[in-house]
Amino acid sequence: MRGLPPLNALRVFEVAARTGSYSQAGAELRLTHGAVSRQIAVLETWLGQRLFARVGRRMVATPAARAFAAEVSQSFDRLSTAAEACGHPAVRHILRVNVSTTFAMRWLIPRLDRFQSTRPDVEVAVTTATTLHDELRGGFDIAIRRGPAEQSLWPQYRVVHLFDEVDTLIASPGLLERLPLDEPADVSNHVLLSSETRPGDWIDWLEHAGLSSKAGQRRRVFDHFFVTLQAVVDGLGIGIGPLPVLQADVALGRIVAPFPAIRVARTGYVALIPFDANKTSALTSFIDWLVAEARSKGSIEKPGDRV
Repeated sequence: MRGLPPLNALRVFEVAARTGSYSQAGAELRLTHGAVSRQIAVLETWLGQRLFARVGRRMVATPAARAFAAEVSQSFDRLSTAAEACGHPAVRHILRVNVSTTFAMRWLIPRLDRFQSTRPDVEVAVTTATTLHDELRGGFDIAIRRGPAEQSLWPQYRVVHLFDEVDTLIASPGLLERLPLDEPADVSNHVLLSSETRPGDWIDWLEHAGLSSKAGQRRRVFDHFFVTLQAVVDGLGIGIGPLPVLQADVALGRIVAPFPAIRVARTGYVALIPFDANKTSALTSFIDWLVAEARSKGSIEKPGDRV
């Protein structure tokens, strides 16, 4: 028999070292603080050395423990991969993806067939968040959010940058036939459509266009951007929309961007993978596919390009 440490204690130790907190480890593993402490004590007894030291009110992993935890984590990843390879090949894998509604409708879902063609054994279950501020709770394997790709801002997740985003003016072709936009100042003849979830879009765009906001300008505000987008498509007014999320709509002629050189830089999108997610081949394949799609299909055209 190999001289293996107690595996349950190893599992608790890896989470505690990764999260840096007995309380967070307990929440992730659904254990009490005392149960986490007891399992750490079991492992410390087996190893014959302390793994955590008290600093103030917190238990902090020692340098040796952090190095050990990294090795344990990699071993768990290899074990998970080996178990999957040894499993039933005909079993479909369910991958739970949580995204904002607009991103799901305009970018992710239209592309999913390309992923399914390479991994027919994976069922991608998409759930949506109505705002970018919806809490990042469990129930997903990967989440996609608009935000900076800084690891410190997402401490519980591995962060993968997908693409940057810019805002530009959008309108329906039919509306512009009736009421042209020959120059930026012509926006004063239109109804400005905006969203509560994207405040300040018109202020920023008008500033970049060298225009001032007029007090008497006709406006309509909707609660979510996907509602605003539909109002733009229906010709109820003009709006500010993100590229490359809406690039397919532009390519299909559903909307046009009459002033592509006037654009406002915005925070891009990131993929967030919980550190405790099962690192299956389905998950890693999906992440690789997302990055490839973002690089090849999601890049932002230069201002001189036709939009």
